[in-house]
Amino acid sequence: MPTTFDLHIHTNRHSPDSAIDPVALLRRARVLGLSGVVITEHDWLWTPEEVDELQAYAPDMRVFSGIEVSCAEGHFLAYGVTDPFRVPRGIGVRELCEEVHRQGGAVVAAHPFRWDQPFDVIVQEVQPDLDGLEVMSSNMDEFCRRMADSLRTGRNWSGVGSSDAHREETVGCCYTEFPQAIRDVRDLVEALRSGSAVARERRACVRTG
Repeated sequence: MPTTFDLHIHTNRHSPDSAIDPVALLRRARVLGLSGVVITEHDWLWTPEEVDELQAYAPDMRVFSGIEVSCAEGHFLAYGVTDPFRVPRGIGVRELCEEVHRQGGAVVAAHPFRWDQPFDVIVQEVQPDLDGLEVMSSNMDEFCRRMADSLRTGRNWSGVGSSDAHREETVGCCYTEFPQAIRDVRDLVEALRSGSAVARERRACVRTG
């Protein structure tokens, strides 16, 4: 049975622009049948103690934390980070990838091409060592999705689906399916690096942009 994760979610605990209560997030994810969620606050990593406290509300699900890092070139999702102070806001994406990989993690581009981001130019000029990119999210239109998927051609990048939810009803709108079991963050990082991810979208997806 495949494993399903929403890899990009914000909560009102550490992202001021989100209205999602963390416990309500888990209730919604359970209703949708997700195997797990990754909370990716803006430039903030939940502590292990916070994650364990939240995990207690949903012992049947996997609850992980990552960071949506505000880089010089745009937003990038970092998974498996152990020292968030070494990936500060404003860091270059090339340097971000180097540091996250040094920590044993993975980096995925968040909503590439959104807001007229010249993501293809960034990739060509900066050549970041990415592990994947979102090819669908609630705020990526069809143009962004086509461009993102096309950019993966010839590259061993995972193409993931994520909600980028800031409201409860958007959780799980887009999600990622993995053929393997994801038991911890290390499994998640390995799965992203393997290129085995499959991006999915729910039929009743609530798009936000």
